[in-house]
Amino acid sequence: MNKDNTNWKEDLLQFTSSKFEEMLLTKGAKSLNQGYLLNNLYRKWKRIRGIKEDEPISNDGQFQSSFLDFEKDNITNKKLD
Repeated sequence: MNKDNTNWKEDLLQFTSSKFEEMLLTKGAKSLNQGYLLNNLYRKWKRIRGIKEDEPISNDGQFQSSFLDFEKDNITNKKLD
């Protein structure tokens, strides 16, 4: 991820015209719902600045099996009992 030392809230203020968004950016969130909206504003700022998030590493093959393998093991264990 690109690290940018600018204050994203001040930077995003020039791109918004909503009074509610301006209030969130200057005063902060006062509730959980406003926190979600503030997170959306942060993600909007990252899109505007072209900051990409690192893709998560996929979990290829680790701890993966099929349901048929699970059933086969269970049937085998039941026959042994």
